Amino acid sequence: MNELHGAGVALVTPFNADGTIDFETLGKLIEFQIAEGMNYLVSLGTTGETATLTAEERKQVWEFTATTVNGRIPLVAGIGGNNTVEIVKQVQGFSIQGYCAILSVSPYYNKPTQEGIYQHYKAVAETSALPLILYNVPGRTGSNISAATTVRLATDFKNIVGIKDASGSYAQFSEILRDKPDDFLLISGDDPATLPMMALGAVGIISVVGNAFPRKVSTLARLCADGNFPQARLIHSELLKITDLCFVESNPCGVKYIMKLMGIGSDHVRLPLVPIGEMTQKDIQNELQQIN
Repeated sequence: MNELHGAGVALVTPFNADGTIDFETLGKLIEFQIAEGMNYLVSLGTTGETATLTAEERKQVWEFTATTVNGRIPLVAGIGGNNTVEIVKQVQGFSIQGYCAILSVSPYYNKPTQEGIYQHYKAVAETSALPLILYNVPGRTGSNISAATTVRLATDFKNIVGIKDASGSYAQFSEILRDKPDDFLLISGDDPATLPMMALGAVGIISVVGNAFPRKVSTLARLCADGNFPQARLIHSELLKITDLCFVESNPCGVKYIMKLMGIGSDHVRLPLVPIGEMTQKDIQNELQQIN
């Protein structure tokens, strides 16, 4: 799936002061991403605060995003969770036009075995009309999708086309790249890992900081794909500290504050998340002054 090469962004969900979804700002954010060269968009991943949206709100966001994009760049929908039966129903019921794939996070909290993870994704894959991207983020889910399980799923199900991996394990990345089917995609799930993962053979990034810096993130991915690592390292280094600051307090609170400073929406989030504290705000303000 060449449309999933390069830089994708896990879009934030903008909120109004009363907690409702700010669709006007979401539209502006989508246009900003397209104008600044982002290769594709992910609607309602973790960064979209999906866990605190209702089923109706999720449908509204997916429909609004697809209508706004209108086929100009590829779209991926985030549908995942720890109740396999419920996720299968959601995937079966996903009929919104304009999306090319589903990003599905590994079951969290339950801490399933590798066989449990395999059987979860087997159930989802067997019902999905769209290609699936696995999402491995052990820091949030409490369990890791091993390289062996990833390769097993990629081999057994042709509609499992890639993995967004935020495990931070370069040994695991290397094993996946060594053993995977030729057309299976490894995608960075962690902004600072983009350059080294693409040097190993990953095809790109699904980014958080790209919400605020889409041009820099998309250029970084393109330079890596072209093998121009000296120039890519310059952007990689420039974004390191601001990316770290995005995660000092829970994602997406940091990147939403950056976007507020840039005039792209507010820093409103939904409980149990709260806006970042004053100290982190000052650190972000100082670092933004250093970025060109």
